[in-house]
Amino acid sequence: MFNNIPITHPKPDSKKFINHLLGKEQMPVAPLVEYNIDDIHIRRIIGKFLNRKWVSWGGTRSEQTAYLDNFIEIWYRMGYDFVRFERSLRFEEKRVAGKDRSWVDQHKGAIQNWQDFENYQWPRVQDFDFFPYEYINAHLPDGMGFIVSHAGGIFEHLSQIMSFEMLCFALHDQLDLVNAIVDKIANLELEFYDNILNLDRVIALWPGDDMGFRSGTMISPNDLRRFILPWHRRFAQMAHRRNIPYFLHSCGNLSDIMEDLIEDVKIDGKHSFEDAIIPVEDFYAQYGTRIAVLGGVDINILASGSPEEVRHRSRKLIEKCGQAGRFGIGSGNSIPDYVPTENYLAMVDERHRLANVVG
Repeated sequence: MFNNIPITHPKPDSKKFINHLLGKEQMPVAPLVEYNIDDIHIRRIIGKFLNRKWVSWGGTRSEQTAYLDNFIEIWYRMGYDFVRFERSLRFEEKRVAGKDRSWVDQHKGAIQNWQDFENYQWPRVQDFDFFPYEYINAHLPDGMGFIVSHAGGIFEHLSQIMSFEMLCFALHDQLDLVNAIVDKIANLELEFYDNILNLDRVIALWPGDDMGFRSGTMISPNDLRRFILPWHRRFAQMAHRRNIPYFLHSCGNLSDIMEDLIEDVKIDGKHSFEDAIIPVEDFYAQYGTRIAVLGGVDINILASGSPEEVRHRSRKLIEKCGQAGRFGIGSGNSIPDYVPTENYLAMVDERHRLANVVG
């Protein structure tokens, strides 16, 4: 279907991109946004269209720089105005082994009581290798910005360290333990952000913290307000002190805490949408004058639809949401490995096709 990548001569403009999302100016066609692009698509695209050699992330600096060069090139050649990158501190979790992968144990976590807490080996930020962030920042093409994050938010790491089941018990029986774990995680992430937010090409902080599921929040809204949202407010304040926006990726139905996120946390944009919860155009109609609405092409369409169906949905969203600004077109979640690469390219290409028609 595709004989070339969607855009061959990119002209990124990260300043205009951010201004559009913040409602300060309006681009003729909504810009591309994306949260994550799985390596399988990067590998396919660079091999088929860019004639570049794929190098997996490895332990040597030469392997790492080769991987990062390809990573930057994909975001650039797809026509994004930015590169988004994240890595996580190593938090110990209990996992369940499968045939070819493992899962976080949702029944018994690494910390179940105060003794576990005292014995837990917390990571140290000073031991973390920030080379990938520094390399990307130093090698961005002209006009591109850098969007950064720690991989995994406070609620995600809390529920994985304790296990979701034990967290639910602890929210009834051991509130002091929950609070102690949250404080440890959050202060480590604060220190982590202190190390990356001063990079000179950073244009936004965009973390992920999945706090919801299909019909509501994972724990009660009041518990999120008590333990989790105050730390997101502090992260947002860190970003705002540096005059950059704070975008939030969070899956699930967050309707019970959206006003908290906008008015108290002061997020500048929201990402992760699922049509079964609320189609992004309906969310945009409700909140699009107050915050940026990022992405929204449902993963079910991207994964199981035809390229033409993906084009149709992308075009509809650009025409319905993009005309009033504060909207970027992209997936409702990310581009995982099970999405056909041609569907991802169809979404990207449709945006550029519409941009060429306008301009």
